[in-house]
Amino acid sequence: MTEDQSQMIVRVFGTAQDSIVDGPGLRYALFVQGCSHHCEGCHNAKSWPDEGGTEMTLQQILDQIHGNGLVRSVTLSGGEPFEQPEALAALAAQLREEGYNLWSYSGYTFEQLQALTAERPAVGELLAQLDVLVDGRFEKDKKSLGLLYRGSANQRLIDVPASLAAGEVVAWQPPSFEVEMPLEW
Repeated sequence: MTEDQSQMIVRVFGTAQDSIVDGPGLRYALFVQGCSHHCEGCHNAKSWPDEGGTEMTLQQILDQIHGNGLVRSVTLSGGEPFEQPEALAALAAQLREEGYNLWSYSGYTFEQLQALTAERPAVGELLAQLDVLVDGRFEKDKKSLGLLYRGSANQRLIDVPASLAAGEVVAWQPPSFEVEMPLEW
């Protein structure tokens, strides 16, 4: 990250420096300020106004992330991360370079984000840095507490690298593993 990029500003609604609900494992969650979707039943409705929140430089955000040596995963949420794509693309590129796992929530669908890339290239730059995108507006009538990492059934967990390579949406699958009992049990 260049010195100029480290001073880019993100308007932040809040952070969770040790989240276990915004993706798998222990994560740093960055909740940005500003969202034009205004989904009915949104759990972060106070993040909607563009003028709210706190201005933070990318360096300040990186310092917070680096401050917890246990965290190797970051989730961008909101508000709407793709409404601040220039700064967040630079942040995501730096975190990717450092080996962090990156997720983002968005009220936009994967397809809408790809279409927005033509007029705003930073949207595509941010998208390309992600491991997983949880896409789609929150729909109150499709809300379910039983869904993995999403609030309503219309939202998708998208494997971004596989989707970009395939040219179509590829669903993210949680890693699976089998535990074998030791022979002496």
